[in-house]
Amino acid sequence: MPQIIVVNHAGEEKSVDAAEGRTLMEVIRDDGFDELLALCGGCCSCATCHVFIDPAFADKLPAMSEDENDLLDSSDHRNETSRLSCQVPVTADLEGLRVTIAPED
Repeated sequence: MPQIIVVNHAGEEKSVDAAEGRTLMEVIRDDGFDELLALCGGCCSCATCHVFIDPAFADKLPAMSEDENDLLDSSDHRNETSRLSCQVPVTADLEGLRVTIAPED
């Protein structure tokens, strides 16, 4: 089970177990990070699970869909490492990933 590091809005880091086959959104939400709202429950329809991904892991993620890209365009906080955590499946390749919860829009 990969370990990922989640950084909250206060800059506090916590290492969490991330079960393969789940999404980053499910892992972060279910580990008690209330800052990750995930209002749509993972349907890629709200962008409230916006996170910043460690750039070293960019090539280990699936390509961004047009829907995900459009939703991220609605965020004032989007940057080159932005992803919707509901669209990032957990795999063994994500061992050691550092993911930061984006500020709310």
